[in-house]
Amino acid sequence: MSAAIIANLEKLLGGPRDNALLRYSLGNELLKAGDAAAAVQRFREAVDRDPHFSAAWKLLGKALSDAGDAAGALAAYEAGIAVADARGDVQAAKEMTVFARRIRKALAPPDSDG
Repeated sequence: MSAAIIANLEKLLGGPRDNALLRYSLGNELLKAGDAAAAVQRFREAVDRDPHFSAAWKLLGKALSDAGDAAGALAAYEAGIAVADARGDVQAAKEMTVFARRIRKALAPPDSDG
C-alpha cells in the first residue's frame, strides 16, 4: 500500500500542490516504507520550504537517526525544538527534547572513572 501512496505523492512533485506538506507527507511514507535516506531528502525539502514546520523537523530527526546519522539527527532535533518553542508547540518540543537527550547520551564519551 505504501508504494502506491508514494507513487501518487511523487506525481504531485513540481506541480501546483507541491509544498512543505506534500514533501512532509512523502517523507513520512518513505520512512514508513523503511527508506530513511529518501525520507531525509524529503523532510529537508519540507523544512527548506517552511522552516517553521516543527513536525517536519521532528521526523527529519527520526529519519536521520534511522539512517545512522546521530549527529545530524541531534542538529535537526535542536533546530526543531527552537522552532517548536517559538511556535508554542509544547508537545513537539517535549518529544524532540527527549529524543535529543537520548542521542546526546549515546554520543557522550564513556565515563573514564575507574
